[in-house]
Amino acid sequence: MTDQVGKRPRKRGRPTEAERARRRDDILDAAVRLLVAGGYNQVTLDDIVAEARVTKRTIYGYFGDRTEIFLAGVERLRRQTLEQPTTEGSLVELAINIVVTAHSDGSVGLHRLMIIESQSFPELAQRFYREGPSGYIDAIEARLPQPDRELATSLFTLLLGEAHRQRLLGLRRAPSREEAEAHARRALRHLGLD
Repeated sequence: MTDQVGKRPRKRGRPTEAERARRRDDILDAAVRLLVAGGYNQVTLDDIVAEARVTKRTIYGYFGDRTEIFLAGVERLRRQTLEQPTTEGSLVELAINIVVTAHSDGSVGLHRLMIIESQSFPELAQRFYREGPSGYIDAIEARLPQPDRELATSLFTLLLGEAHRQRLLGLRRAPSREEAEAHARRALRHLGLD
């Protein structure tokens, strides 16, 4: 018997925590790929089941419905960004990680999708904002010398900036790590946070 997602041999019995995490990520990868390519309203749960090569029961067990799958993709990007090791929770390193993530192909694809679908799915748009941008702003504020929501929001805005708009429009490629660092440091310097 083979694991349907990755064609890996699958052992009998309960999967380990690592195997469950890998399967969850494989399903998310397939779902996000479909959603970004086809649009939220056009992709069905059956499409995701077929792409991920799992059963509906497996999808429901890990996520629930299509909305939860989409939001799990957004949350995974935020979690990966915030869990990257930083030196003593450094604001500089967090800013660099946010630029890398927010300008990545996956993040840009989800952002484009949400812009397209926000009128039809306003509750999804609210949850997207809460799981994505607002979560990043919270993390920035937590690393400021003194809590300041307005300053944290301004920094997040600069970390996206015109380069992010160009990414959304397909006019620019994702930045390298070095380019992301330069972008983040300029934003921090502009706000006197370097």
